Amino acid sequence: MEKRGKSVSTVLGAASSGSAPAPGGRKERRLSMFEKEAYTHILKERLRDSIHDVHSVEPPFDESLTDLGKVELGSWKSTLSKVKYANTYRLEPYKKFQTWAIKMKVQQMLKDRLKEITYDEKICSSISIQLADEILATVKEFEFNRYKYIIQVFFIQKTGQAVNIASRWIWDVTWDNWLSAKYETETYVALALVFALYFE
Repeated sequence: MEKRGKSVSTVLGAASSGSAPAPGGRKERRLSMFEKEAYTHILKERLRDSIHDVHSVEPPFDESLTDLGKVELGSWKSTLSKVKYANTYRLEPYKKFQTWAIKMKVQQMLKDRLKEITYDEKICSSISIQLADEILATVKEFEFNRYKYIIQVFFIQKTGQAVNIASRWIWDVTWDNWLSAKYETETYVALALVFALYFE
């Protein structure tokens, strides 16, 4: 019992005698890295044991940020975060997908792009991917809000065969729609399908 009491008192005595309080009974304030003059000093202390020499340091902040308080800094950081939007609970689009306007545009794109191309497997496979990307970009220019699109482009070689292409979808017949555009030459038929699905 007595040994414990003595050891505690000696530890407390050592702690109290080791650190002398600053005048006025307050502890000395540590430097903040947000103070322009202190930033270089703090960085030099941290790199003291490093092999690199610190000659000059530019703080990673503007002059205007040095005077900001904690509340203002917090609001400044919050502006950098991702914006979250509230639900609108809207069940219908502002502008419905219009097939007639887009069909004319896609038909013209196929005609302009394919008028001098003959059927070749390698060429047509790369052109179909390019055409699908171009059609998607064109459809997006019409700005039908909240619609997602699926574009399919087919090249069918003419060898006297019959071809049937079928698609099945579970969708809302009120807002979802689709269109097809065709361009035909002596050697092949190019068919583009555009599906527009309203995303609530």
